[in-house]
Amino acid sequence: NKSQCLRRGEDVIMATLPKTQTLALDFEQGWLTVWFNQPERRNPLTDEAVDDLATVIASIKDQRDIRGMTIRGKGGFFCAGGDLKGFNAMASGATDESMRMSRRIGHVLAELNALPQVTVAVIEGAAMAGGLGVACCCDVTVGMHDAKFGFSETRIGITPAQIARYVLQKCGYSTGRRLMLTAARFKGEEAGRLGVLDFVAMDTAELEQIEKRVKQDVLECAPGAVAACKALIIGMPQTPDEDKVEFAATNFSDCLQGDEGKEGVASFVEKRKPTWHTEMES
Repeated sequence: NKSQCLRRGEDVIMATLPKTQTLALDFEQGWLTVWFNQPERRNPLTDEAVDDLATVIASIKDQRDIRGMTIRGKGGFFCAGGDLKGFNAMASGATDESMRMSRRIGHVLAELNALPQVTVAVIEGAAMAGGLGVACCCDVTVGMHDAKFGFSETRIGITPAQIARYVLQKCGYSTGRRLMLTAARFKGEEAGRLGVLDFVAMDTAELEQIEKRVKQDVLECAPGAVAACKALIIGMPQTPDEDKVEFAATNFSDCLQGDEGKEGVASFVEKRKPTWHTEMES
């Protein structure tokens, strides 16, 4: 039956996912959940965690049967940010090493930001510094009302270097500038007002329900069109003004004349659901 076929498909996809040391991976109903999985350390962004995240992103970016990705943290804690013990060792070491580390996280954040699938950050406990930067790279952010947030870098004499552009992208220039310069600390309800969170949940049940609603919305969208829309959103600001009309026209035409465009328009005219439409099981 359909449920058995779906489960077999999920088993096949799980078998293709990479083995990771610091992340736990779940795949269900077309959706990948990536868990930061060092709860005893509050899920820091160690070199190993960054490498694992890069490996996951590389393995799924061309798989349209993976419709979206959620990032969460085990132990009720999202991510504590950069590995300060590692930073302490690098502070007295060669400049090349600190540059290498910064470039590495910068490249991974760029890949996460541009991932063709819809990405969702689900935040419990706290999201601090680089961990909050990871959330700001995601398309949708959902968090608990009492979760803690902060850009703590300047309090310890460093800068939010590689996450800065994603913070400004998420909550706007003026707000992002203030939050990073003052190493602001705030909780979930204020994070919603600031634009850091798109949805604020009052309890775990509401948190899960919001994520499920986002997933269902995405599962009604054509995966190729989602990927093309992501490319449009990311590419438009970098396109010279005189080329923006042509860039958008090409993006639209490629979708309309592709298989999904033909199927989507036909299904609307014929008053039926398109082939990619998926209803989540309860």
